[in-house]
Order: sequence, then structure tokens, then C-alpha cells
Amino acid sequence: MDDQRSAAGAAVAVERAAAVAVPEAASALGPAVPRSRGTALAPVALVVAGGLSLQFGSAVAVLLMPRAGALGVVTLRLAVAALVMLVVCRPKLRGYRRADWGTVLAFGLAMGGMNTLFYQAADRIPLGAAVTLEVLGPLALSVFASRRLSNLVWAGLALGGVVLLSGGGFDRLDPVGAAYALGAGAMWATYIAFSARTGRRFPQADGLALALVVAALLSLPLGVMESGSKLLVPSTLALGAAVALLSSVLPYTLELMALRRLPAPTFAILMSLEPAIAATAGFLILGQALTTTDALAIALVIGASMGAVRSQARRAGPRERA
Repeated sequence: MDDQRSAAGAAVAVERAAAVAVPEAASALGPAVPRSRGTALAPVALVVAGGLSLQFGSAVAVLLMPRAGALGVVTLRLAVAALVMLVVCRPKLRGYRRADWGTVLAFGLAMGGMNTLFYQAADRIPLGAAVTLEVLGPLALSVFASRRLSNLVWAGLALGGVVLLSGGGFDRLDPVGAAYALGAGAMWATYIAFSARTGRRFPQADGLALALVVAALLSLPLGVMESGSKLLVPSTLALGAAVALLSSVLPYTLELMALRRLPAPTFAILMSLEPAIAATAGFLILGQALTTTDALAIALVIGASMGAVRSQARRAGPRERA
């Protein structure tokens, strides 16, 4: 039973990406479970908890960078995640076509590029700003994919919040770090597209496990070049494993549970909470202070996200009473 739960938790990476890229993919996650107005907020709490785990894990990764370097942290995170996935999923290697392997290779490249660019950004600019820039990629993709006007309105308000969180412009940030974060956002959007394709070609989480192996192998030479034997220090390995668990295993498990009961467009807009959570983690763990503008932006993003949830709850209400 524990192995089944672990495999289900790992599979969320493919499922959540498909849901964000294509709102109609929500139906693939299983039939909607009728719920009352009170229980409708339960999956929202799961998404927020997953975001907290992810962004506080990223803050721990920043603390680890002086020991292992940004590229070393990426290597540790991807290597540990790949090992866990291989043990849990035991993916088969036979029976696939060349196009299938091309898809999983592209998925792994996108995953590795997304992580590498993001940690390079987090090494140069505040965590909240890095996530703000990064989330613009999938947020824009979710807006373009949405077919409901209400989702576009709330997504636009959330986008205004993340722009405000940047200070109305990114001139106050290190330009190299900002460029890395924008590149990570582009790779995140690419990751979403290829994760959806991988989910169609590979059963369960097999494609994700294989893509993680690709990403880990690609990052390994870079991490070794930057950090060498530092990666083998027991305390560094332990922190790297903690980053992998906080930033991958736990949030994916929580988000999978949420996706079973939360409409995909609402989930996509809730992702805009991540810059606010990242800014909070940066303040509490890294001492990266929040300005008044940052606090206002956080309130705007939260208001947009909760507005989307309330809108969805109102639409669900008449169907429940019918």
C-alpha cells in the first residue's frame, strides 16, 4: 500500500502539468467528487501546503549553495529524485518506439534545464523574485489555454500581482539572475507541454522516472565540475536529500490529492500563490526582507486565487443542489 501511495504521489508531476497546460485534462484525473461548500476548500489547503513544502525546500537549497554550488544542488536534487522514482516505479524499458524515447528525452531536457536555470537565478536574486519571474511562463500558458472568461479575469489579476511583486519592473534585480529566471519560466512551459505528451505515451509515472534519469545524467557533469568531491560530504548529501523530498516528493503527493478534487483551471491559477510563498520563505529562512509593495502584491495574488476558488464554488453549488 505504501508503494502504491508513493507511486501515485510521484505521478502528479505529469498529471499536474497536463492539467495546467490543458484545462480539459481535469477529466483525465477521474470523475469529480460531489462536495459541500465547506469541503471544497480542502483541496485548496493541499495545494497551499504543497507550495509551502516546495518553496521552503527551495530556501533550504539556497542555504546549501555555499557548500555545493547552484549546479551541485541541482545534481543532488535530481539524482535523489531519480533514484527514488526508479525504486518506486521500476519502469520497463522495452516495448517503446523511437518517438516515445524522443518524447521522454525532451521531457528530461526540459526538466533539467528548468531546474538548472532556476537555481542559477535563486543564487543571484531574491527567492520571491525568482519564482515570480519563473511562474510567468506556466501562468501565461494556463491563460492562453483557458476557455472561460472568469478564469482569464482572475488569471489577469494574479498576473498583475506577480508583476507588482517584482516592483513594477525588474530593473532593481541582477539582470543575469532575472534572465535565468525568465529562462526557467520558458523551460517550465516546455516541461508542461512534454510532460503531457509523456503521460500519454508511458503508463503511470514510468515516463517521469525515465525523464528524471535523463535530467540527472545531464546535470551530473555540471555538478561534478563545479563542486567535485563536496557533493559526497555526508551533511551535504543529507541536505540534498531533504531538498529533494521537500521540493519534489511531498508537494507532488499533496498536489495529486488536490487534483483529484480541484478543477484544473482553478489549480493553475492557484499556482500564482507560489511567488508569495517563496517571498515568505525567503524572509523567514534567508532573511530576504519584504517591502510594503511586496506585501501588497502578495495580498493581490492571494485575493485573485481565492476569488477563483469562490467563483468555482458558486458554479458547483447549483449542480450539487440539482
